Amino acid sequence: MCAISRNRAIGAQLGDGRLNKLNWGLIGGGEGSQIGRAHRIAAGLDGRFRLAAGALDVDPARGRDFAARLGVEGDRAYGSWREMLEGELSRNDRVDLVTVATPNATHFEITKAFLEGGFHVLCEKPMTMNPDEGKIIVEVAKKTDRICAVNYGYSGYPLVRHMRAAVKRGDLGKVRVVHAEFAGGFYADTADADNPRVRWRFDPEQAGVSAVTADAGIHALHLATFVSGQEVSALSADFASCVAGRVLEDDSFVAFRMTGGAVGRLWTSGLAIGRAHGLALQVFGEKGGFRWTQEQPNQLYWTPLGQPTQILERGATGLSPEADRASRITVGHAEGMPLAFANIYRDLADAIDAARDEVPPDELATHYPTAEDGWRSIATVYAAVESAKQDSKWVLV
Repeated sequence: MCAISRNRAIGAQLGDGRLNKLNWGLIGGGEGSQIGRAHRIAAGLDGRFRLAAGALDVDPARGRDFAARLGVEGDRAYGSWREMLEGELSRNDRVDLVTVATPNATHFEITKAFLEGGFHVLCEKPMTMNPDEGKIIVEVAKKTDRICAVNYGYSGYPLVRHMRAAVKRGDLGKVRVVHAEFAGGFYADTADADNPRVRWRFDPEQAGVSAVTADAGIHALHLATFVSGQEVSALSADFASCVAGRVLEDDSFVAFRMTGGAVGRLWTSGLAIGRAHGLALQVFGEKGGFRWTQEQPNQLYWTPLGQPTQILERGATGLSPEADRASRITVGHAEGMPLAFANIYRDLADAIDAARDEVPPDELATHYPTAEDGWRSIATVYAAVESAKQDSKWVLV
């Protein structure tokens, strides 16, 4: 089957073009928010969700005005998340999924409240500010039987999912080494000291115990566990605050051990001038190795033991079903971050529909990051902070 026909078949299989869209609500992500725009594109891409409700800004008037301009009906353009929770609970056509895209310190309270209200939730990372809160969210999601997902959206890239599938089926043999990076120059300018979009990330009251590691490195950490199929069991961390006046770290290095025997390295930095985005993953096993970077997401470098390196192209024939499902357009055309996020939303739409119909979801739709992933991630960050305070002492996660 040619690439075009295969992608069309995949779209038909997934139910693209359904008439009955799921109602979606967004909290945060107001006008000017980069992540808000990404979520709106991703949620709408496959026609599975419609933006039905929103509390988009900390300023009620601004939030209501922006929601109205996005097409949200007036009585569902809310001034606060509490108002949105109360309003949606009283409706027969309440939202099916709520996305929480607010500052870190608010994630726990909002996510917990909507789960307890019976809503499915997609929360931005980090899911909570500490592991205790993370454990509570996991328990609430189980108790209410609601989906709680975390937006580790880069796990939606087709070739990331192909790596995961290849590791699972044994193409690499036993995984030995995992090297993850999220290093860019995004916090390198000292003139940004008073920039509100940067300042809050280094404020412990708003960001928590970690800055760049919890903000950026947590994505690379999740990719390391997502692809390898192993969790971090112990680690040694070195944190640095290289820009004067910052309380929290702007560069970190974490060495870690994994539950399946692999060793890992995680470098996170906001000071790497010249690195535009800097998210990269390398996985090395007994039989070969993978190399992938988010800035060139359509190519995956695969080197079988004793053989030349091959470049696997997104959308080409011969990839895994997981990669095929996540790929929307024909080979040779670029797919970027909003489409990776959209794969998370499509997974959630399939899972919500399956739950409503009381049937198991398609196995290929079960790879979205869960509350358990969010809990483990923040627990790992906390362990790294503890290690860094003790001069890089090895600590258990």
